[in-house]
Amino acid sequence: MSSDFPAAAAELLCYENVNGSCIKTPYSPGPRLILYAVFGFGAVLTVFGNLLVMISILHFKQLHSPANFLIASLACADFLVGVTVMPFSTVRSVESCWYFGQSYCKLHSCFEGSFCYASIYHLCFISLDRYIAVTDPLVYPTRFTMSVAGVCIAFSWLFSIIFSFSLLGTGANETGLEDLVSALTCVGGCQIAVNQNWVLVDFLIFIVPTLVMMILYAKIFLVAKQQARKIESLASKTEGSSESYKERVTKRERKAAKTLGIAVIAFLISWLPYFIDSIVDAFLGFITPTYVYEILVWFAYYNSAMNPLIYAFFYPWFRKAIKLIVTGRVLRKNSSTIYLLPE
Repeated sequence: MSSDFPAAAAELLCYENVNGSCIKTPYSPGPRLILYAVFGFGAVLTVFGNLLVMISILHFKQLHSPANFLIASLACADFLVGVTVMPFSTVRSVESCWYFGQSYCKLHSCFEGSFCYASIYHLCFISLDRYIAVTDPLVYPTRFTMSVAGVCIAFSWLFSIIFSFSLLGTGANETGLEDLVSALTCVGGCQIAVNQNWVLVDFLIFIVPTLVMMILYAKIFLVAKQQARKIESLASKTEGSSESYKERVTKRERKAAKTLGIAVIAFLISWLPYFIDSIVDAFLGFITPTYVYEILVWFAYYNSAMNPLIYAFFYPWFRKAIKLIVTGRVLRKNSSTIYLLPE
């Protein structure tokens, strides 16, 4: 029995015969296969779902609007999560080891932070867009123009990337935690610790746009309710007559606001537990068990796969676009001029 012990011990290391290797805690074959399937499905759904959103909006000319370009840019952030973050996190979560080098460990964390913040600032600007569209739909086209949308997209990306890479790239997040980081460091590990000061900054950067979104959507809800009552009142007085252009526009903008409101709620439900746990961890000595952290982080990752499903459920134009893309009709001449929604 004693001769078997070294071999058994070696199997519990991320790298056999390497000094300072992390300890491996593998799953049994059944759960291992299930986890690979669940996480792999999430990555594939994220990549192809958001790719369909981007192709739909960029290809079909009728969908070229400031609001839709914001949605396409948001889909790009989610797509990049599916390409640069989720596949590597899948292996880390299932194998409990990091096999992609220390350099990509830090880069992986930078990508994770950048695309998360890019998503929330895109959603915040989309909320502002929907607020203007619902409160004053006829003046909206002159207020939220392509150039304004371009500035919003540029800010969302530049701020998110510069902040995440500056924080994690310089190691400022580990200031004051050198002993802890040294104790946790091993070959085959990828732990990123954030000190108390920076975890609060992280949370502020998350919660401020979140509160803005909540306030805007509360106002949108109240305005939409008032508009619905007015439309019902006018409809009862003019039975048999067709809806006016203003009524059709108002209904369309309210529906768009509702759909994107659901996307915002999904984002908050997915990411808020992760950010709360980050604060608790920083102030209570990083007490979160590894499996709890993995559950929270994957709950957050799956948000990147949810938006395309929300669009497919609520937007007829997206369902039609998917059908045209999948059947190859987008490759035909002048396919970009196909009408996907009524004028």
